[in-house]
Amino acid sequence: MELLRPVFETEVVLLDDLGAVKPSEWVWDTVSIILNTRYNEKRTTLITSNFLDGPSAATEGVSGPRRATREETLGDRIGERMRSRLFEMCRLVVVNGKDYRQKFRSATFR
Repeated sequence: MELLRPVFETEVVLLDDLGAVKPSEWVWDTVSIILNTRYNEKRTTLITSNFLDGPSAATEGVSGPRRATREETLGDRIGERMRSRLFEMCRLVVVNGKDYRQKFRSATFR
């Protein structure tokens, strides 16, 4: 845990693009320890994600063709346990806007 001490003690931590990749169980355990420790010590943690806040397909009982066509949610990507914890800890701020990365990329290739 000594290695994680700076992450525990810094005033603000930013976890960017949560759910972008599906990490190993060890990574999720480590992220859980970080989030729980910071939450218990009342430290600010900012989290961004491009996924809609919603339960996983498994939790909703969605399967088969409906699951294949359903838009993936944060619950699908990080699991219900982690999503539930974040729902308890966080205040959701929805930011709507254009994806400037796509706009910039298409302008570059013209």
